[in-house]
Amino acid sequence: MATVELTKENFEQVVSTNPMVVVDFWAPWCGPCKGFAPVFEGASEQHEDVVFAKVNTDDEQEIAGSFGIRSIPTLMVFREKVLLFQQAGALPASALEQVLEQAKALDMAQVHEEIAKQEIAEREKSEGAGPQAGDA
Repeated sequence: MATVELTKENFEQVVSTNPMVVVDFWAPWCGPCKGFAPVFEGASEQHEDVVFAKVNTDDEQEIAGSFGIRSIPTLMVFREKVLLFQQAGALPASALEQVLEQAKALDMAQVHEEIAKQEIAEREKSEGAGPQAGDA
């Protein structure tokens, strides 16, 4: 499958409408990025059920900034709109394969349930942090 070029115009749509998206943040001048590119392309050919996408951090500084990208290449894996994995540095093919298999094996119903629990706990914590009756 061909790699999708992500821009600020299509990033949200690609991540939101595909079950699993693997994103490579890279730049044309980056040596390790060039070394990782064939590994990334090879994985994209083996996993036709996954969307493989690239963000050129020179052209898409807004996206890179929003994710706090400080080092490239950086790899991210999204599944059902949830960021499951983020790591800077070029991965060998075997490590990328492990990341993909682990992401595919996750019980996403359980992941979404855990996220919902965390959001409720955060909301309760922030609501309880305000002034209490009797405080003076």
